[in-house]
Amino acid sequence: MTTPSDTIEHHPLQPFLPPGARLLMLGSFPPPRHRWSMDFFYPNRTNMMWEVFGHIFFGDSLHFVDAEHKSFHQQAIEQLLRDKGIAVFDAAQSVVRLQGNASDKFLQVEEHTHLPGLLDQIPLCRHIACTGEKSCQIVCDDYRVAMPRIGQGVELTIAGRRLTLHRLPSTSRAYPLPLQDKARHYEELFRQAGILS
Repeated sequence: MTTPSDTIEHHPLQPFLPPGARLLMLGSFPPPRHRWSMDFFYPNRTNMMWEVFGHIFFGDSLHFVDAEHKSFHQQAIEQLLRDKGIAVFDAAQSVVRLQGNASDKFLQVEEHTHLPGLLDQIPLCRHIACTGEKSCQIVCDDYRVAMPRIGQGVELTIAGRRLTLHRLPSTSRAYPLPLQDKARHYEELFRQAGILS
């Protein structure tokens, strides 16, 4: 059972910022700790993010799934992200969970992530991908640009750097889109960012 809370949670993970990253992926905020299966981003075993990555890069949605431990192969995920130049963090730095759960709908954002500070550490990055509506809304509000449709992008400038902000479908199983359809949007973005040829 989930209960409302007025406790402010601060982000429990450090940004994952490979120095050669050309793409920064931004979620909203990690789920409550009891939903984690590993100490990394998208740790909820029911989230489809790493299945999408397995499907795109290896033709196997279970490539990163550690079925024996009901988890993911974290080291392999991190290595792929380094190899492909993909950074990962979240658009919210601190939040209050109004219903005590992982739903973005009940996430009250108290502090936004300072994107210029992240981008300073990944100078080659020219693309930001928001992996859901909440994260995209945060960035759009901060930089006064219109929210793009899923699969679309919008140009913006952050600390003098021109970037493209892309909106992708959420990989939460609660978002009603088959894995292959979600993967199609992610694959198209990876091609635009030069991560896939």
